[in-house]
Amino acid sequence: MRRSGQSHILAIGGGSFRQTRRLGVVEASGLLRYALDLTGQDRPKLGLVATAMGDDAPWLLKMYGAFRSWDVEVSHLTVFPMPNVEDPREWILDQDVIYVSGGSVANLVALWRLHGLDEAFEEAWRSGVVLSGQSAGALCWHVGGNTDSFGPDLRVWAEGLAFLPFSCGVHYNSEPQRRRLLQASVASGELPEGYAADEGVGLHYVGQEFIQAVTVDPAGSAYRLERDGEGRVKEFRVEPRLLTP
Repeated sequence: MRRSGQSHILAIGGGSFRQTRRLGVVEASGLLRYALDLTGQDRPKLGLVATAMGDDAPWLLKMYGAFRSWDVEVSHLTVFPMPNVEDPREWILDQDVIYVSGGSVANLVALWRLHGLDEAFEEAWRSGVVLSGQSAGALCWHVGGNTDSFGPDLRVWAEGLAFLPFSCGVHYNSEPQRRRLLQASVASGELPEGYAADEGVGLHYVGQEFIQAVTVDPAGSAYRLERDGEGRVKEFRVEPRLLTP
């Protein structure tokens, strides 16, 4: 398998999937088409990971169904009650794209470390496997952000895998408390400077460098958060590139 040699991460603030008119049926958004296109493969291998949802079988089935008409080879990795593949590292390295669903980011990272998957994902990333995910699946690649993993009130969380040396904000325009807490935690130094994404917006990194934001929502934005040296945070809007349907 030929890969570009570049290390890509697409961290999605929300909106990876959209509900259709059929009850229980979702469709994949253009953000996931963008992630797949980064591979350069005609028929990429897409690995689905729902650890943050406790490997919820109905959600995995919905995600499979979302790609029913796409030219993509889909498989998944679970850890409950035990890994569903003989060698999880080998499975991870065999994918072209990994997509990690939302849910509890604290549980997600704890279980990955327990199973040694954190090291496998880093190896895959460095070898050119595109890492992507929404919400928990976006936060996990960064130093941290804020999370409701511990209850309905958001808490600062800085136990991420830190492939990317930044903080990350998700659901930035749909859950107002996230913006306030992220700004406060960056200002206090609990979290490093970083980036945030509205619903429908993805943050694209090559290596550890932020390259651009992409969106399927014309009203969506991305943001850069920087300390101003006086204990405050400046937030700069990053104009995302609108993906064509």
